[in-house]
Amino acid sequence: MRYGFIGLGNLGRHLAVNLTRGGFDVEVYDLQRSAADAVVAAGARWADTIAALAKSCDCLITCLPSPAATAKVLEQALPAMRHGSTWIEMSTNDFAEVETLAARAQILGIETLACPVTGGVHRAEAGDITVLVGGAQQTFAAHEPALKAMGGRVIHLGGIEQAAVTKVVTNMLAFIHLIAAGEALMLCAKAGVDLRAAFEAIAASSGNSFVHETESQVILNGSYDIGFTMDLACKDAGFAVEFGRRFGVPLRLAGVMEQTFIEGRAKYGGDAWSSMIVKLLEDSVGTPLRAPGFPARLGPGDA
Repeated sequence: MRYGFIGLGNLGRHLAVNLTRGGFDVEVYDLQRSAADAVVAAGARWADTIAALAKSCDCLITCLPSPAATAKVLEQALPAMRHGSTWIEMSTNDFAEVETLAARAQILGIETLACPVTGGVHRAEAGDITVLVGGAQQTFAAHEPALKAMGGRVIHLGGIEQAAVTKVVTNMLAFIHLIAAGEALMLCAKAGVDLRAAFEAIAASSGNSFVHETESQVILNGSYDIGFTMDLACKDAGFAVEFGRRFGVPLRLAGVMEQTFIEGRAKYGGDAWSSMIVKLLEDSVGTPLRAPGFPARLGPGDA
């Protein structure tokens, strides 16, 4: 089975590399040719156009930064895809948008899976990221080996809506935990606690979280480099708040979180790392959260 992969950013290129290394036939495309270097070095082929890639593959995978980017790619890709092929959307997207595009694909005889991933860029690099799957069981079964090659746990959640909402929920929790971790570390800093000891104490406590184990490290280093931007965080936070309205669920913490990230983007820019949201607090009280011995960037072996 031949896979086409479009979108080789911080996340997508690791997924594409792992798919290629897993022994699958992979062809790739990105707006930036240089983004494909690592994937081509792993054995994938470069496609000169979206249409050419879509025409040659049995399954098209997209991993893009916005719903608009996905829609733009599909405008070019769907007419070139063959009847009986599959589109896998690995971006974080509004389920209504994906379902609209999936309906267009279905008319052409193309099946759709929504497969957003969660766990962080470093886990994507390690091939241990979690894949959340929405779509027909038969289509999932056909592509499960490829999804397992890209990730660690692969969880089928039901339809497109269930996968999309669950992914947004995981990001909503991560952003809330990030803000809380920054406040906790700042309290420790102001009380004179050694921040490396504070990190270890929190990690060994009932207050621990995946976000603390990972993002707190690059905050304490001062790089904030988590491979995920303020623009992406604001997009996903917006999805969470919108889903709350759509389903009639009051999301008080999510509302505060979204406004905090909007403030962070306004101050540091959309391309700033999302972990810089903690810098709002650092700047406010005039105390940087720094400790020696933490990495500037998380690697595949980190939490």
